[in-house]
Amino acid sequence: MSVINFDVKQRLIHQATLYINNPHLVIENREKAIAVLLKALRLGDLDLRRQILLLLGSFAKEKVIWPLFQIMCDEDEPDELRDQAAIHIGVLGAFFSDSQTLNRRLISILENEEEDKDLRVRAILALGWEGNIHAVLPLLDCLYDPDEEIQEVAVNALCNLRDSRVVRFLGGRLRNASVDQKRTILFNLIRFTDRKEEVKALFLEELEQGNSALRLDVLILLNQLEGDKKDIEIYRKYLTDNDPRVRALVIERLGELNAISIEETVKFLDDPSMNVKSVALKVLESLKDKNKK
Repeated sequence: MSVINFDVKQRLIHQATLYINNPHLVIENREKAIAVLLKALRLGDLDLRRQILLLLGSFAKEKVIWPLFQIMCDEDEPDELRDQAAIHIGVLGAFFSDSQTLNRRLISILENEEEDKDLRVRAILALGWEGNIHAVLPLLDCLYDPDEEIQEVAVNALCNLRDSRVVRFLGGRLRNASVDQKRTILFNLIRFTDRKEEVKALFLEELEQGNSALRLDVLILLNQLEGDKKDIEIYRKYLTDNDPRVRALVIERLGELNAISIEETVKFLDDPSMNVKSVALKVLESLKDKNKK
């Protein structure tokens, strides 16, 4: 990084602050403003630099990519700013005309197992822009990386691509992944609203054949899908589950679906879990109110 005269540095920081506080000035004098902001991006305190990143991301998508890449790779930069730079690349990459070169640089970092892990994680974050199909295979390889953080970040990046075809790959991985990776995959699958039936089938498979430690998570996610009458029987299977959190969730959900009787609900007032008792009481009151109408 070149040495900048103190007075010049302070003037750049002052100008950058002026643009941050008055974004309309950037619109009025776009080229000059972007040039000033790009210079000030490596100056000032952390808060100012974060704000410059946001402003440049709005007005200078093309010009800010490589400065972001440099910050992401610079070990002398604060970790928080390096993380922010990677995240911004992951958003702005879709607007970059030279995305092939950017992809090559990021993938070379990712595939170098001797590289610093934190930089590899940032490279994964940066690759996750919408439509980045060239990143699919390298990111899928990361699902088998020995480091769990690499695996989890790769799942998020794959889903950020917004390519519904990854649902099939994630579904395949779901069957052999660790509990933590499974949880990450499951909570990301809910984002693919255009593949609702396929996602639902994966949830049901996990309920039937998967790890019982994930049962509560899957039922919560299933609740977020637009359900049908068949879902009632799915919930009823877990009314007597060993996990009191599952029992409470199922009672509450069946109450919302008007699919549990007063007699069934009363039994749970003697449940050993106070939370289950509390939920059962609320459902019971709701059922009695409905019967009065």
